[in-house]
Amino acid sequence: MGIFDSIKGEAKRNFIARADEAKGEIVYKYPEKNVRMMTQLTVDADEVALFVKDGKVEGKLGPGRHSLDTSNIPFLGKLIEGFTGGNMFMAEIFFVSTREHTGVKFGGPIGDVRDPETGLGIGTMVYGDFSIRVTEPEKLVVGLVGMGRASNEEFLGWFKGQVLKVTRDRTAEMLVKKKWPLLDVTSGAYLEEMEVEILAGLKPHVDSYGLTIVRMGNFHVSIKPEDEATLKKLSKDVAYSRLAGGFQQYAQGQAMLGASEGMAKGGGGSDGALQGMGMGMGFGMAQQFANQQQQRPPQPAETAAPAGDTRSPAQRLKEIKELKDAGVLSDEEYTAKRAELMKLL
Repeated sequence: MGIFDSIKGEAKRNFIARADEAKGEIVYKYPEKNVRMMTQLTVDADEVALFVKDGKVEGKLGPGRHSLDTSNIPFLGKLIEGFTGGNMFMAEIFFVSTREHTGVKFGGPIGDVRDPETGLGIGTMVYGDFSIRVTEPEKLVVGLVGMGRASNEEFLGWFKGQVLKVTRDRTAEMLVKKKWPLLDVTSGAYLEEMEVEILAGLKPHVDSYGLTIVRMGNFHVSIKPEDEATLKKLSKDVAYSRLAGGFQQYAQGQAMLGASEGMAKGGGGSDGALQGMGMGMGFGMAQQFANQQQQRPPQPAETAAPAGDTRSPAQRLKEIKELKDAGVLSDEEYTAKRAELMKLL
């Protein structure tokens, strides 16, 4: 090391501040513990400097330039090392940002969640970002020192793990208790309600560290594309079965629909129209079959037929409109079913 390097190193030891490359960090720990008296310490406008010894915060300095001397900063007297003749004190110095830090990303798997509409267990993921602010720097530093996580990277890694844990637990709990269809959740229909619940769940975990999660952003619950396709197919089957009055009637409607599709393949350009007609015929015949089963007296070897659909045509028209708006029914399917129901009015 040359003489100029030695002079430069000595100059650095006489001035303490947050390193330029650490300006965006929430917590920055000054690398030196032995500090000379009369050293100049600079604290930025949006941070505080904490002096820690043996896991205890002995003092705090706010924004500004400070000359580290016991005559104007009394708590430094607790940090002086006697063997230095009073010329040096020993402490860990933490610079803690007090502004709101945005765009902290997190994400991970929630696990298998049972979709209430289809009964399938589907693997789900959650991801997004959040903003964080330190409200009590002393609590944060003492907590981090106690856990041995003094660097900003270690702190954020631990904290994002806490956010993911609470988000995963609360999201799974809401899906189970509220019985939200998983397709509605992944579409973003309940994100605002979920965010409120997750922030409330995080509060007791972060309060003890003097932290506040201000808000969440770009928050999403997602599933694999192939699972989404499966859910859409099964959800459509469930909806059709409900409209047909039961699974048995739906199965017969599907059989008629299959027959119409075979006709359409041989009929050239009228494919879509025939499919729509086949669906209407299938559901119409299925409903007719259900009515006949209800009206026909039970035979000796049979049990009584299940009760028929008690919904009015107007109610069923409203239901199929909701299914169309939700994307479960296509335009052609909706038109065919609506025409069938209009005949009953």
